Amino acid sequence: MGVRWSRGGPELAVNLDRTVPEPLRQQLLQQMREAIRCGALQPGEPLPSTRRLAEQAGVSRGLVVDCYEQLLAEGYLEAIGGSGTRVAAGAGSSRPAPRPDPTAGEAVADGAISFEYGIPDLASVPLSDWLWALTEAIRTVPAAGLADEDPAGSLRLREVLTAYHRRVRAGYVTAGDAVVVSGFRHGLAIVLAALARHGITDVALEDPGPREHDEIVRRAGAKVVAVPVDDDGLDVATLRRSAARAVLVTPAHQCPTGAVLSPQRRRDLVAWAKAVDGVILEDDYDAEFRYDRQPVGSLHGLDPDRVIALGSVSKTFAPALRIGWLLTPPAYRPAVLDEKRFTTRGVPALDQTALAYLIESGRFDRHLRRMRTLYAARRETLAAAVEADLPGLRLSGLAAGCHAVLKLPPNMSEAKVVAGARARSVIVRGLNDYRLTSEGAAPALVLGFGNTSESRIRAGVRALAEELTTGSSRS
Repeated sequence: MGVRWSRGGPELAVNLDRTVPEPLRQQLLQQMREAIRCGALQPGEPLPSTRRLAEQAGVSRGLVVDCYEQLLAEGYLEAIGGSGTRVAAGAGSSRPAPRPDPTAGEAVADGAISFEYGIPDLASVPLSDWLWALTEAIRTVPAAGLADEDPAGSLRLREVLTAYHRRVRAGYVTAGDAVVVSGFRHGLAIVLAALARHGITDVALEDPGPREHDEIVRRAGAKVVAVPVDDDGLDVATLRRSAARAVLVTPAHQCPTGAVLSPQRRRDLVAWAKAVDGVILEDDYDAEFRYDRQPVGSLHGLDPDRVIALGSVSKTFAPALRIGWLLTPPAYRPAVLDEKRFTTRGVPALDQTALAYLIESGRFDRHLRRMRTLYAARRETLAAAVEADLPGLRLSGLAAGCHAVLKLPPNMSEAKVVAGARARSVIVRGLNDYRLTSEGAAPALVLGFGNTSESRIRAGVRALAEELTTGSSRS
């Protein structure tokens, strides 16, 4: 579909050379033909009005009208009543066909049931609230607020975020500790670069753990140290035996196993950081969604000098906002700010102000309450569906978050189950897809239910039951 333009149409790049003998009309015709042939102008795209193009090119309007009529006659253009002149359908590009997108295989086919992890319910994002917040930001922002921001980000947003962290996550933090970033991955890349300046180049990761975090660590020039996870979370005893001085953890709801870091492990982890003069990177990705009791407090509250908390609104609101934050100890803050200063100009200022309004107004908390109710219902639906259709199997990791783990029989091939499920239009990942080390874990499936309705959860579990019963997934 062509872009819709304001009155007068789009700008069109033309470059007429008055020092050569070729007539201006012929130059303009040739440049417009070439723009259509090479795909710079796509079928259906509008052209500038003859008056606008004449002004832009510095020629008479009659010359442009004559060129348009010539191209209409040749079939390059078409005139549509009420919508001006456009590139004709079929006047296509002569360029070779584009190469396939290497990520296209990850897309979910139409009608497929997706148990993909990490996606919130996008249909429930309160866009009307976001529009209100953006309107308030535009209405109230001073002219100075449109300039380059402080490297740490909007002071107002940092004050709101740290107040939220103290109130909801039991943190011990002020606005001076916060840095606004463009989401979790951006924040992690900045932190890893800052740690390298402190001589920390061995970074421990949970195994299994969030996908691609190991690649992010390696791209930062650090060494990945895999540390196993059990029912109590990260195995701190194994961590102690490693050379790592930094560890990235998901303590509130481990990704992907769903384990909650036990109280003793939390204390042991903080003690380890002190003993090795190290730092804990806390990924607080879905801690607000806890179903059996109040959300577990942030590790940052136990020792704000040894924990860098990384948060974002990608799971609580929408990934498209691309707003996250770091809560940084004083020792690491200068390096973090330097790394941010030299890698980005920051998060859009109006979006930062809008998020501050959203949280201050109570609309963000209201959205979280609504989503807890919705996710709790989907969680119960998933548990009931597994009990009804897969009575011999067990779900784990249901205490919090928006995903759970379905343990498969030991004689099942996890890879074959995943492939068989996809053939039945059910998208799911195996637990081994999150492993860092080559040795495989017991077969299991990671079932995300954040962006899947209750009826589709039930249908998806039935399809999985059919695959496990009749499919070719046994080793």
